[in-house]
Amino acid sequence: MDLDDNGRLRNVFWADARSRAMYESFGDVVTFDTTYLTNKYDMPFAPFVGVNHHGNSVLLGCGLLSNEDTETFVWLFRSWLSCMSGIPPKGIITDQSKAMQRAIEIVFPGARHRWCLWHIMKKIPEKLKGYAQYEAIKRSLQNSVYDSLTEVEFEDSWASMICSYDLLGNEWLRVLYDERGRWVPVFVKSCFWAGMSTTQRSESMHAFFDKHVNSKTTLKQFVKQYDNALKDKHEKENRADSNSFNSIIPCITDYHIEKQFQEAYTNEKYKEFQEEMRRKLYCYPSLHSVFGSISSYEVAEDVRFGDQRRDIKYIVCYNEVECDFQCVCRLFEFRGILCRHLLVVLTQRKVTTVPSKYVLTRWRKDVRRKHTYVTSNWDGLKPGALRFDKMCNKFFDIAELGAESEDKCFVILNGLDELMERVSMSEAVCASSQPPVDVSQTLPSLGESRVLSPVTVHSKGRPPFKRKVSKVDEAVRKKKEGRHKPRQKKVSEFFHLH
Repeated sequence: MDLDDNGRLRNVFWADARSRAMYESFGDVVTFDTTYLTNKYDMPFAPFVGVNHHGNSVLLGCGLLSNEDTETFVWLFRSWLSCMSGIPPKGIITDQSKAMQRAIEIVFPGARHRWCLWHIMKKIPEKLKGYAQYEAIKRSLQNSVYDSLTEVEFEDSWASMICSYDLLGNEWLRVLYDERGRWVPVFVKSCFWAGMSTTQRSESMHAFFDKHVNSKTTLKQFVKQYDNALKDKHEKENRADSNSFNSIIPCITDYHIEKQFQEAYTNEKYKEFQEEMRRKLYCYPSLHSVFGSISSYEVAEDVRFGDQRRDIKYIVCYNEVECDFQCVCRLFEFRGILCRHLLVVLTQRKVTTVPSKYVLTRWRKDVRRKHTYVTSNWDGLKPGALRFDKMCNKFFDIAELGAESEDKCFVILNGLDELMERVSMSEAVCASSQPPVDVSQTLPSLGESRVLSPVTVHSKGRPPFKRKVSKVDEAVRKKKEGRHKPRQKKVSEFFHLH
């Protein structure tokens, strides 16, 4: 907790043991967003959200903030980093907040910082609607952002747009171009983002919390409801794990490569791979050039645009000696799933099995992850069951070691027999009549200090009881209100995602 000089609560951060353990597996890329008000003090809810092996959102800690300046974000990021054993994320996605950007540069200097693409593209009407050729400008901007396969293509397309529509004086576009390395897909797709390009996972987490909190929720109640939300997420992951182990999605081809990923990946991630196998049908490779062991292929993909179809050409490089391959679309680098352009070349080259580096541990279903062994209070286990659970986890490691050879198995079994004998002999000592130790005497005293409630937050530009909205959203809201009789809105309506 962060207190002011008067002992009044300013900021709060917490992460449970399960989230800390989960970070070891899924903390490489996180999204961070603060546009959600959670309680009667209007303190913004600031969750750190990651993606698990099923592609589902997971909570990796959160904060409640009294301000949204650089100093506050630095405090929160440092608290979170310390909780996560000092290991920073490799990538973080936020909105365009300058305060967040400065704090990330201070606390996570080595992390790749990306802006939310959805928030940027959503501002197009607000920033460009005043131009007479707005619709043409909008199409040109979208084509530059979404259709550019290389950085050179983007530069040429952007320059053409600026010149064609006399946009050189537009400050918004100038800033976006200067910071293109933070948001334009072609500039960020070479890094792994677990398939994320927006903060929508954070916002979907906000919508998820609508079931648990409202504008009257106190901080104490929020902590309890946060725990209920974690329980829901935990149960969802358990169901997905069970489905991945107990149900098999049939292959759609006879290629052994598909079988390789069917056996390795969770069902949800295998579905993504299978979709690439399906779309491979519309890809036509042709040998472009050969240099030593490296072959370059041009893959023409037949893509539908409305009522028409056209070929989009991709370059795939294949190193036969190293068994390395790369596509200009960078889907594998960005999402960790082999793209259809690579698959059509691999199948043509009669490659039956891909190297293990292309089968990401992150998406595998057969990996024992540390967070699955962390017991939470909502698991409902009594002390005896908790001890049993703890020992079973340890015995699992011992059993794995003993399975390696007969000698190890013999040593471990003999050791367990001796241990059981020692425990049986010590039962009389354990049952002695000595009075129990007062554990409370070993805890540090908190004194008589009191933590005062936080003041109600009045963040600049933030309307009460709802998320930040653009001028366009505000105009749409007012138009809708004019059509209907005013009524009391539910919290979930305020945070509805489109």
